[in-house]
Amino acid sequence: MSAIDEGIVREYFEQNGFLVRQVRKYQVTARRKSGDEEIDLLVYNPAWERGSRRPDFFLFSTELPFIQRAVVSVKPWHTNVFSPGILKSSPEIFRFLEEKVLKEATRLFPATADGEGEAELTKILVLPSLPTAEPFRSQSVELLKQNGVDAIISFRSMLLDLLEKIEVNQNYTKSDTLQVMRILKNYDLLKDAQLDMFPDRVVAATRRPKV
Repeated sequence: MSAIDEGIVREYFEQNGFLVRQVRKYQVTARRKSGDEEIDLLVYNPAWERGSRRPDFFLFSTELPFIQRAVVSVKPWHTNVFSPGILKSSPEIFRFLEEKVLKEATRLFPATADGEGEAELTKILVLPSLPTAEPFRSQSVELLKQNGVDAIISFRSMLLDLLEKIEVNQNYTKSDTLQVMRILKNYDLLKDAQLDMFPDRVVAATRRPKV
């Protein structure tokens, strides 16, 4: 996974008020990852309110306030659709859900003295897209849920949200990701997207990026 992929996810959560922790800074290639190495990002929402409902399975920025703490797995397979076939033949997608990984993720979060008021650890998968045609779309969702995924979010959704927040007259010198997006937006190289990952979602006109 390239730094830019993880950077997009980090910026998305930070722009929405989360504290983000990257557990490791190196890439594992020659061996199987250990428990902590399967964790891409940990996110924590300091504004989370006790008693909040659980977030929807399809995550958008409007659902983020209902997440207190989460382990995030980033799968930047940008040319792939996460079809039932891909999910069944790619066990690495679900390795961040193994007991040893979740135990390590929970340990890395601060805990209250009695544990009261803490939400369950949300398991989030970041992916490029799901099938749009039925029954493949529903089958993919069911496979994800059966394997323990609590919520998914698409790169497209994150990029749309970031583009909306970026101001072309701001110089994002501390973020290469935001700076590149700002430059492309300034030169009209980024246009409104007409489709979303989830066609049944109603997007208010004010939520669309005006480029």
